[in-house]
Amino acid sequence: MRNLTHHLAQRRYAAALVAGTLALGSLTLGARAEAAPTSEGLECLTDAHNTFSLTARDGYVSTPDGNSIYMWGYGPSSGSFQLPGPVLCVTAGTHVRVILHNTLVEPTSIVFPGQSGVTADGKPAQPQLTDTGSMTSLTQSADATGGSVTYEFTAGSPGTYLYESGTDVAKQVQMGLYGALVVRPAGHPAQANDRSDSAFDPDHEYVFLLSEVDPDLHLGVERGDPVDVAHSTARYFMINGRSMPDTLAPNHASWLPNQPYGAMVHIKPYDAQTNPHPALIRYLNAGSVNYPFHPHGSDERVVTQDGSALAGSGGQDLSYLKYDLDVEPGQSLDALMDWRDVEQWDPATNPIPTQLPAIQDQLLVGPDTWFSESGYLGKKGSLPTNITANNECGEYYHVAHSHALQQATNYGATFGGMMTVFRIDPPAGCPTS
Repeated sequence: MRNLTHHLAQRRYAAALVAGTLALGSLTLGARAEAAPTSEGLECLTDAHNTFSLTARDGYVSTPDGNSIYMWGYGPSSGSFQLPGPVLCVTAGTHVRVILHNTLVEPTSIVFPGQSGVTADGKPAQPQLTDTGSMTSLTQSADATGGSVTYEFTAGSPGTYLYESGTDVAKQVQMGLYGALVVRPAGHPAQANDRSDSAFDPDHEYVFLLSEVDPDLHLGVERGDPVDVAHSTARYFMINGRSMPDTLAPNHASWLPNQPYGAMVHIKPYDAQTNPHPALIRYLNAGSVNYPFHPHGSDERVVTQDGSALAGSGGQDLSYLKYDLDVEPGQSLDALMDWRDVEQWDPATNPIPTQLPAIQDQLLVGPDTWFSESGYLGKKGSLPTNITANNECGEYYHVAHSHALQQATNYGATFGGMMTVFRIDPPAGCPTS
């Protein structure tokens, strides 16, 4: 692990912001194959027979302040180390098989909270005990350096679930052994659950897998030293294995080879005819504390919790709007999100009823200032020639972050960590060139 080099943070922030914003802005949003690599949004790992082969490996991830941290992770057996593990997408009621291969120096396993009837190598999954009778694993594990085990189950109710290590849980999950399992309703893949009012736009589906890292603990594991998880102190906080501003970069950004998934929500305003369906954001907490995730600029409607649709015994809708989503350890929340242009400000026909400050009265901070000089969606004002405008076409950006603000930092340096932005493009979109 390299020493922290905080002087790199500003330079990397600018590079990632431009790459994440401009590259995404040049996309033409359209239909996509579910299993194909995507530049943004949820990227599923699928298989016609729901058979997935994963390998537990070690490797390194990068943080925006120049640090490199030793991690463990699940990756496709045909691929390489990654953080987090791939998003496994299946249909409710179908048979699922997950084959785990282990290259790590200690045994490991996978548990599937929320799934019932899980078997391991054909037998009911059950805790493993040491010679002293203490439990070391919640399920059968794959032996160190070459072991394997096969888990099977029938996919349960539609929703989002963690899969994670069941062996020496506090240590191994902290080290990075976790991923997301998405169970889709049979016959209705564009619904969050079995209710028709959970329909979403399948081109705007996102996973926010929230986690934390104590780099000192990871360094101890890398060196083979004893570690005390009970006295761990998290210094980095991540969405999909990345910290801000890397959360803004596209999926499979070249400078993040082991952190394949971005976390930038990219939508257009709601329109009953042209854009009637909301985006879906699937929140999961692989950490040890609550993450109060807080998007600016829009409520979100929570429709599913821990794989259960929020509905009463008589079928009544129990979903709720929330501005600050409290995601507890091990919990998942599926939330529908759209943005509505309520005021519909227009400089000619519906001007903002307050005087916007003149540009000379505003603080401009060097060539990397993120600035549009317009309060009107789809409109841009003029800027001095020495200012770089990362705003392409008058789009809006809303910050979204953990409201426990110490989690919105990179090793204490604000702002970073568990943070991203929601981007709202004008109805006509942005130019592609």
